[in-house]
Amino acid sequence: MKRISTIFTAAFLLISAIAGAQNTFGDIVSFNETVHNFGEVQLADGAVSCSFTVTNISNKPIAILSVVSSCGCTDVDWTKEPLAPGKSGTISATYSNDEGPYPFDKTLTAYFSGMNKPVILRLRGVAVQKKETIEKAYPIHLGNFALKETELKCGNLEQGGNMYEEVLVANIGKSDLKVDFRDVDPDLSIKVSPNPIPAGATARLQFTVKANRSKWGKNWYYATPVVAGKAQKKLAIWAVTKENFSGMTKAEKDNASRPMFETSTFNFGTVKAGKKVEATFTVNNKGKSEFKVYKVDSDTKGVTNGAFPVVAAGGKASWKCSLDTTGFPKGEALVVLTLITNSPNRPLVTLFLTGTIE
Repeated sequence: MKRISTIFTAAFLLISAIAGAQNTFGDIVSFNETVHNFGEVQLADGAVSCSFTVTNISNKPIAILSVVSSCGCTDVDWTKEPLAPGKSGTISATYSNDEGPYPFDKTLTAYFSGMNKPVILRLRGVAVQKKETIEKAYPIHLGNFALKETELKCGNLEQGGNMYEEVLVANIGKSDLKVDFRDVDPDLSIKVSPNPIPAGATARLQFTVKANRSKWGKNWYYATPVVAGKAQKKLAIWAVTKENFSGMTKAEKDNASRPMFETSTFNFGTVKAGKKVEATFTVNNKGKSEFKVYKVDSDTKGVTNGAFPVVAAGGKASWKCSLDTTGFPKGEALVVLTLITNSPNRPLVTLFLTGTIE
């Protein structure tokens, strides 16, 4: 289990805009940023606020219809007047900062006229009782380049798009630090801002993963940081890629595949550790187009499976997989399988293997 550590920021630096297509939505609106990271905030600081700037980049007036926060701990307000082409408005949020000394990641869901999908904005940070030294707050040291972890999540993305994320990093040295990257995965872009990082300060590690139709489900993307001219341990970034159904019409969705599994759980009973067990799942395609599974991901090592059969419209098929229980601890076992599919009704299907290890 990954350790949750607190965030220290000696000098949190705001940038005026995050460049890139990840902040433009439907050729209608663009944002100066979609993730606001407060860094470390002490509970004694009380509520914290930020503001997102949204610009109308279309050729007709638009309006912010509503903005919904993910919980009652975040108040939100927004520009109520219509925005003419080229004009900007704001979405302002205040986080109460009274939920205890924990990391927080709150979402705002913004709805706009002329857009079918809302825009998701995020407020991040860590509430702490008191500040720690920067060395303790960022325990992984690659030279003077310090991070909280070297395996980073980029989240879910759809084919044809990309996903942007950022985390705070630090310079624990006494002079400015230049950080470069080499051996970067072709579908990954990554940078530090500002760069060089001022001595004893924090910066943003910003990374974007681009979807690739040869990659489905969970995949890893790597980059090697070069700190003060010396190559360091690779950073590993993961993202989950699924199909993009946003361009489908209602008629196309109505005529798409519709998988119905006879059961989502296979219980292999009680076995001794090291035994291989086989599981079978049966699916009926109630849709009007063939059903395909692009990839099957497992949250546990030891799962092997053959290709998932293509199921014709109105058809039925069975799929088998096996689980090697070598190394499993005694007690109840639960393995989660995630199927990435071509069904707009069920783009991700979750199946379970359960049993008892004696």
